[in-house]
Amino acid sequence: MYPEILELNRPFPPPHKALAEPNGLLAIGADLSPQRLISAYQSGIFPWFSDDQPVLWWSPDPRIGLALKSHHISKSMRKLIRKTQLTVSLNMAFEQVIQLCSATRANETWINQDMIAAYSKLHKLGHAHSVEVWQGQHLVGGLYGVAVGQVFCGESMFHLVSNASKLAFHLFCLHFKNCGGVFIDGQVENPHLLSLGMQPLPRQEFLALLQQAKDAPVSANCWQVQRLKPCDYL
Repeated sequence: MYPEILELNRPFPPPHKALAEPNGLLAIGADLSPQRLISAYQSGIFPWFSDDQPVLWWSPDPRIGLALKSHHISKSMRKLIRKTQLTVSLNMAFEQVIQLCSATRANETWINQDMIAAYSKLHKLGHAHSVEVWQGQHLVGGLYGVAVGQVFCGESMFHLVSNASKLAFHLFCLHFKNCGGVFIDGQVENPHLLSLGMQPLPRQEFLALLQQAKDAPVSANCWQVQRLKPCDYL
């Protein structure tokens, strides 16, 4: 079997047609326009490719993610959140976050300039969002991803000081849950995501959850530029 070749105006094939090896490869081609990306995320599909490749579209099985009703913060992390001098914000520096996610992954080329430009457009349209961690005026950690109703599809995170990305993740989980969010999608399993409490789940279960949540609203202030203060959630 081979992945489907996408023409610009051709819709995605259903995710269950993705290859088993490499796990989740579904289609090749098309572009990174906002319309194509929005369609992808609403269908449980995401792009992931290197500079020397065409656009590759994926929907792996299993998926990895976190149901926010099961979100747990350890005692040590709660203590860190309450006492840290770092501050956390939402949507204050999206382009800086995605640039640093790319720069701190020197051996991984998938956050290339085309991806940066595409997700920056999504951010301006209100679909992609960032969480920032600050040490004074310096950006030292963060994450970004795409909102699909009550699901947030995480794309990447970075840290320049210890625990900055964990701080961003846990405070964002508390904020998103408080706003009506139900699930954080981590896409592909890795040890760091497992350490944050994410669990693998069958693709079919993820797609069913996404279908229910993709058009469901979150609170009006969920994505407004703001500080995320621990005292508001803990």
